[in-house]
Amino acid sequence: TVGPFGGKENVAAALAWVMMIMKKIFGRLAIIASAARAFSFPTVGPFGGSQPLLSSSSLQTRRLASVHHSVFSNPSQPERRQTTVTMMAQEAKLKIAPKLESPPVDSTKQFPKINGGILIGTRKLAVVTGASSGLGLYGALELAKSGEYYVVLACRNVERSTEIAKAMGFPSNSFTVMKLELGSLESVRNFVFNLKAFKGPRALDRLVCNAAVYLPADPVPRFTEDGFEMTMGVNHLGHFLLTQLLLNDLKRSKGRVVIVGSITGNQNTIGGGLVYPRADLGNLKGFKTLPGSKADPEGLFEMADGGNFFGAKAYKDSKVCNMMTVQELHRRYHDATGVTFSSLYPGCIAETGLFREKRGWFRTIF
Repeated sequence: TVGPFGGKENVAAALAWVMMIMKKIFGRLAIIASAARAFSFPTVGPFGGSQPLLSSSSLQTRRLASVHHSVFSNPSQPERRQTTVTMMAQEAKLKIAPKLESPPVDSTKQFPKINGGILIGTRKLAVVTGASSGLGLYGALELAKSGEYYVVLACRNVERSTEIAKAMGFPSNSFTVMKLELGSLESVRNFVFNLKAFKGPRALDRLVCNAAVYLPADPVPRFTEDGFEMTMGVNHLGHFLLTQLLLNDLKRSKGRVVIVGSITGNQNTIGGGLVYPRADLGNLKGFKTLPGSKADPEGLFEMADGGNFFGAKAYKDSKVCNMMTVQELHRRYHDATGVTFSSLYPGCIAETGLFREKRGWFRTIF
């Protein structure tokens, strides 16, 4: 039989190749159908009646037509060979990890500053993680420019972050940079110690948990200093510990905690329901095999559901955990403490450092 590269191959190999392609096709169709169902919820129409926001049948029809056209069109044999070779070359390229632009975990300690009481004055105190670029940088800048807040920029590289803040025009005496490496639980604890030494008995008014990593091109996982998969460790576990350690300081001001979420974690959205892979924590099997646990004393944490590493899914899973944490914090502590717990969806701001390992065409389009 004629194989995908034009040579003669046995029938069993050819059938296996066809089955693999069909499996991918039906897998994508299942995702499309599920997303279409998610969008078919009632809304009030222009004449007062209940109408679907988007007809699931029309969405399925359009998507299926597109799939049928691309998969079942009938090009010539040379065109089919060339298309197959190109697709396989692209898949092989995706399995190669790009040159890493993010530095390794650095949990070295920073000497604490102790003059915060004088610098802060009568302003409110805000902490923003990941404030050296993107959403965190511009959000912290707005708080500082308002004149109502003194902002602590919680970042990995203190010197670089200080230079960036000055170049961005942060008002003088409106901020300080403190080292925070969310990939190290020891560094999180060191940051909290330094923050308390800096602010003294003063309460904390705002905590913005913004920092995140997104590693969609990694074929194998990276790990934090404590043995957690890097995405979950930085995006969720590090912020989880940080929030826990600062709750008492937030209670005194009846402050606010904002943890940045993502629509990609919700299956009733295009980004979360239509774009593969979808977030799925399963039965949290991965959390039961944490480093040093009885279930797997030498195991490494890869995925929350216990499956094999998938970089794009790891990001979505971490954001689901963040949003679940916000809901649970509100349920447990809001009425008793007055602290407000919020989740924020910033949208796809593709030119920020979060997308530095995403392919160029994606950053350009979005």
